[in-house]
Amino acid sequence: MRSFRGNKATLPSKPCAVCGLTMSWRKRWAKNWEQVLYCSDRCRKAQRGSKPKTQAQSLAKDSN
Repeated sequence: MRSFRGNKATLPSKPCAVCGLTMSWRKRWAKNWEQVLYCSDRCRKAQRGSKPKTQAQSLAKDSN
């Protein structure tokens, strides 16, 4: 991969398996990007079998 020049739009991204938050590629994940599933330790410890939420579901739940 080419060296990073400050433009995060060109980096790959994918949704978190628990909360659906979009995660951007990080250099420390370079060797295992395919295995990265969670955006944080909180999501890693949360329900592992849960379906990812959509952003609309998250907003609807927060507004109630």
